[in-house]
Amino acid sequence: MRASTWLTAFTATLALATAAQAAPNDRPPKCFSTQFFDTWKAPDEHTMYIKVGTHDFYRVDLANRCSALKGFDPHLITIWRGSNWVCNALDWDLKVSRGRGSPGEPCIVKAMTPLTRAEADAIPRKFRP
Repeated sequence: MRASTWLTAFTATLALATAAQAAPNDRPPKCFSTQFFDTWKAPDEHTMYIKVGTHDFYRVDLANRCSALKGFDPHLITIWRGSNWVCNALDWDLKVSRGRGSPGEPCIVKAMTPLTRAEADAIPRKFRP
């Protein structure tokens, strides 16, 4: 009797593990390496979309208005301290310059959200990095 209970529990656990493995995970990983941070675009002064690697997209929400994002020829100034992995808003030290030679405007990151393929495809073309 004891062996059949163990076998039933083992079979149920194996079935759950297989189902979890088979479920598609369309979200990019929560963290990314700074070396794969590729391009970005900003639809407004509070939001940026970034592309990491060849197919991962994230939405970066800012706590403050960052007017330099919508200025002429904006450039991101990012300083990565410690690890080269970005996993949440606290890992960002972001400023945006209005062009070469202009000082950077501090832009505080409030949230960084990985986007599913469907969410990334829904970004309007002109704002898609």
